[in-house]
Amino acid sequence: MADKFDDLMYHAGLTAQGCWDQMDDYDRTAILKFGELIIQECASFADKHNQQKLYEDYTLGVGKAIKKHFGVHE
Repeated sequence: MADKFDDLMYHAGLTAQGCWDQMDDYDRTAILKFGELIIQECASFADKHNQQKLYEDYTLGVGKAIKKHFGVHE
């Protein structure tokens, strides 16, 4: 999972020239924890979505349902 985190941080701009290195341990730990919490929330939501009809349109699919849950638009 660390490789995936590194890739996502790169795409978020956190590994840009000096950005990550200039943060203190508290900031780096908080960012990594935030990522873990998002993953846990997504996994929990997906499990619930698979167990029950969370939306009227059940054909929404888990990926789209997660985006809707977090208010992320394509």
